[in-house]
Amino acid sequence: MTKDYSQVTGPELFVFETNQLLDKLEQLILDSEKSNGLETSIDEVFRIMHTIKGSAAMMSFNDISTLAHSMEDVFYYLRENKPETVDYSALTDLVLYVVDFIKGETTQMETGNNLTGDCSLLNDKIKTFLAVVKKVEAQTEVCSPQPADAEIEYCGLIKACELSGDSGQSIYKALIYFDDDCGMDNIRALTLINELSDFSQHMVYFPPDILENDDTAETIKTEGFKILFATSYPLETMEAFFAQTMFLKEFTLETVKKLAVTQQPPKRTIDLDGPLPSEPSACGVTDFGLPDVTADNERCLGGKQSFISVNVTKMDMLMDLVGELVTAEAMVTQNPELQGLNLDKFYKAARQLRKITGELQDVVMSIRMIPLAATFHKMTRIVRDMARKLDKQVELEIIGEQTEVDKNIIENIADPLMHLIRNAVDHGIESLQERIANGKHPIGRIRLEAKNAGGDVWIIVHDDGGGLNREKILHKAIERGLIEEADNTLTDKQVYAFILHPGFSTKEVVTEFSGRGVGMDVVAQNITAIGGAITVDSVAGVGTSMSIRIPLTLAIIDGMIVSVGHTIYTVPIISIKESFRLKDQNLIKDVDNNEMLMIRGQCYPVLRLHERFGIKAGKTDLYEGIMLMVEVDGRSLCLFVDSLLGQQQVVVKALPGYIKKKQGLAGCTLLGDGSVSLILDVAGLL
Repeated sequence: MTKDYSQVTGPELFVFETNQLLDKLEQLILDSEKSNGLETSIDEVFRIMHTIKGSAAMMSFNDISTLAHSMEDVFYYLRENKPETVDYSALTDLVLYVVDFIKGETTQMETGNNLTGDCSLLNDKIKTFLAVVKKVEAQTEVCSPQPADAEIEYCGLIKACELSGDSGQSIYKALIYFDDDCGMDNIRALTLINELSDFSQHMVYFPPDILENDDTAETIKTEGFKILFATSYPLETMEAFFAQTMFLKEFTLETVKKLAVTQQPPKRTIDLDGPLPSEPSACGVTDFGLPDVTADNERCLGGKQSFISVNVTKMDMLMDLVGELVTAEAMVTQNPELQGLNLDKFYKAARQLRKITGELQDVVMSIRMIPLAATFHKMTRIVRDMARKLDKQVELEIIGEQTEVDKNIIENIADPLMHLIRNAVDHGIESLQERIANGKHPIGRIRLEAKNAGGDVWIIVHDDGGGLNREKILHKAIERGLIEEADNTLTDKQVYAFILHPGFSTKEVVTEFSGRGVGMDVVAQNITAIGGAITVDSVAGVGTSMSIRIPLTLAIIDGMIVSVGHTIYTVPIISIKESFRLKDQNLIKDVDNNEMLMIRGQCYPVLRLHERFGIKAGKTDLYEGIMLMVEVDGRSLCLFVDSLLGQQQVVVKALPGYIKKKQGLAGCTLLGDGSVSLILDVAGLL
């Protein structure tokens, strides 16, 4: 039975939205720490915490709501009172601890486990921090007495409205009484506050601790629930809003003050016959005044964009259907029964079908392509935390973060990338004293770069540390039996590749982060599993570079169909440089009788595919077949095949484990006539 993904449950939506808010909050905190301090981001952090608190309270995730509420109180105090003496470094740590706690809880939700986190200790730290700030702050703002209730911070509310530029709003005071027998008056009050947030972004209420203190239910029952809020909606609209409140006994609503209207920008005259004017929009803010998690953190795009969140399973199903459509289109247009028939109109329609199928494939592929920015920016937190624990000064430079790859590939490279960054901080970057002694800049630098190269994406992790020790790696390789004795013919890249072997580590002391010989082999395995490759390059005293080559996508590729005997292979078009027939003057042989071709002054080795895969060849004479020149990573090779059968889009299918071990095969595909073709891995052949 097909699963219906049209409905998204409350917890799933909560996890999705909360994770987006937390990612934005974490990046905001880290960027603020590197630039001009956290004090410039107080308003935005306050809004994010307010949103998380309300959502968690509605879902009854009390620990998350309590923690977000405590942090919201801190930033509310900072926003309203602007104390001069605040330890923003300690506050940054507290916010990141909160982010880690909530992320841990959302991970438990995603895996279907019960929430086991205890926020009491962290909550106490936050309250202690706020108490210290209040105690240290000697200056207090004096506010003239207001007729409103003393419990409601009237001055702070007006100040918040003025600072945010919300001119022309009215400040209302509401007193709410719920039915005597409804019970849980504090929960009713919390629900009312969450609903009121759609109309007002600035409000205070009494009792203020309705979530943490169950005794407030009795206070609300006897004294009522008092709310002071600012909104641009008229009194009649707000009266209608409170009138529809569930379990409402009675309420009073009155206008306290109307804020002055600031000067509005001049109206524009629009020519109805001319082009439409561009519509201004506020970056990073939704229609309800809450942070927009899909907006770019640093800049606003020129035009207005619309976004919609789609379940990943639906995208996978769509991708599978497009793959089946590509195969079906090939089976129809290349049906053997059509050979020899004069079907001009059919072939015209087939070309149109092929065009539409290709465009549909491109659109679906573009939907699945997402930038590496989110994955890259997560590394900023790892660098920060590790540098502080190791007492090092490290900066992370990110280049090419907008490079896009398939979503499934991003999920597979997140862990390998984390291991490489951790190794760069721990193994690569030297201590502060060592860098100064070597005449280096005291701050170590790690560069995380992504770029497109043909059909692949290159991700490079480079550090300016001490580099790899070739002799030490060789000694360890001999000790582990990877080589029998020191071989001077080994290139540097071959020697450095030993660190990718399981259990290989040159570190003598096992620490929290490294020394056990695990990590780099997992990195290599995960990257190989998605059709990628990793290379290591290093210069002693200068630094180390880890280069990862991964495919753009794993789903559909353009391939050249070739025949070798009775076997059909598919060669990725992106790897093919040219095809040609051999001429007399091209073929040469070296002293070991290896066949090579001299083309335009360059020498290329020849690989007979029938010999490589043990196939009974139809053609063995190099002058009768076709030469296919392929290139990967700057290395070239000439493949000898019987004939070229044509170009075709193919759906890549994974091979069973026992076949995949054969080097040179990347997968298989189903051709239009129903036969199976093996897809060649050119990098593996090289």
